[in-house]
Amino acid sequence: MRTTEHAGARRRARTGARGRSRKPGYGWPVAVAVVCALLAPGTLAHADTHTGTSAARGGGGPDDIVLPEGDGWASLEGGTTGGAGADKAHTHTVRTRAQLAAALEKAGDEPTVIKVKGTIDGNTDDRGRSLSCEDYATDGYTLEKYLAAYDPDTWGEKDPEGPMEDARLASSARQKERVALRVPSNTTLVGVGGKARLLGVSLQIADSENVIVRGLRFEDAFDCFPQWDPDDNTTGAWNSEYDNLVVTGSRHVWVDHNSFTDGRRPDSAQPHHFGALFQQHDGLLDIVRGADLVTVSWNELYDHDKSVLIGNSDGAGATDRGKLRATFHHNLFRDLNERVPRVRFGKVDVYNNHYKESGQAPYGYSWGLGFESALVGEHNAFTLPDTIAPYRVIHPWVKGAAMTESGNYVNGDPFDVLRYYNTQNPVALVGDDAGWTPSLRPHVDDPADLPRLVARGAGAGKG
Repeated sequence: MRTTEHAGARRRARTGARGRSRKPGYGWPVAVAVVCALLAPGTLAHADTHTGTSAARGGGGPDDIVLPEGDGWASLEGGTTGGAGADKAHTHTVRTRAQLAAALEKAGDEPTVIKVKGTIDGNTDDRGRSLSCEDYATDGYTLEKYLAAYDPDTWGEKDPEGPMEDARLASSARQKERVALRVPSNTTLVGVGGKARLLGVSLQIADSENVIVRGLRFEDAFDCFPQWDPDDNTTGAWNSEYDNLVVTGSRHVWVDHNSFTDGRRPDSAQPHHFGALFQQHDGLLDIVRGADLVTVSWNELYDHDKSVLIGNSDGAGATDRGKLRATFHHNLFRDLNERVPRVRFGKVDVYNNHYKESGQAPYGYSWGLGFESALVGEHNAFTLPDTIAPYRVIHPWVKGAAMTESGNYVNGDPFDVLRYYNTQNPVALVGDDAGWTPSLRPHVDDPADLPRLVARGAGAGKG
């Protein structure tokens, strides 16, 4: 553990002169727009030296793509190869939900490559017929009956229970059988043709080892049957079930060149019940329950509320402590309200990402510092409107939270985000030392280049 005193000295050395003049239109104090020394000379590369193309074996096709050496936490302890080397019997091209489910089931733990073509809708039966929420509903469930049963004006603040909650649970289980698909060990799931899309699918990398997910558009993993929780927040909230992609209890996972979004079902179009948004989405990409050694690179995540959760309980130390190690680099995070990421326990390296907020969508925070979190946020670019002050990037969820932050840019200029946060929040200070130093960074780009570089290379169809 590095001492706070030494960390502070290093911070003073690397941040350099303070009191930089602000650009016109910035609604922030002059003193916090600081010039940061990014790295030693020669260690930062400009955009024209790096294309975002990932290393591969052989001819570089989807059958043999592997994570480059030294590329984030997933490269540790033997690396991540997915289904590289799969034989013909374990190489599949799928176009329907039924074909995808069959290929995943057949894989076992043998090296397997599954190529996705076109749109696969998770809410379909084995004949390809679309399934609606009404098709899943059972035991007399309807939303109207549920709302009538648990209206706070008559039900009060108790947790829902009884026949209509039981019917909701049974209906939810029917949907889960269709949309939740597990990816086994030693698998590469890759989009081909540039238009591969998983619509309404919740992809579950659960208790698996050595998985690559690449080149896919994840869209609208929605829950037909959200649960009302009267104790969530101060006035109650609707909670839904499905993440677009969840890594749970798995190791060596590489998530690369994908796109994640609510797509056709934005929260802004959803109704409100009991005074709260009827939320049918959960996370875009969650890493939970002892998952470890994950690299998330060159993805596009946009137009969503609760985006990336790392660790889902303060009480999960027995399974999560010493795990949940993840790297995020060269991702585009656009118009995301919160959790980008929100961390418990894990050593999480967040570098060379572009955070872009238009001001037209809700914004809470980006870096959530939770119980025993150790987040390092360095050399990222933030594009923020005047309505979002940079101190809002950071949100501590526990007293005594700390992170390492340096070399970040806001609207094209070096900016000491953590120092600004602390000047604005003197009663909730965040320490400046995460207690570890990332080393698994094969390439660090100049943050000034990131908006152009990441726009060109991040997302499905660009790898």
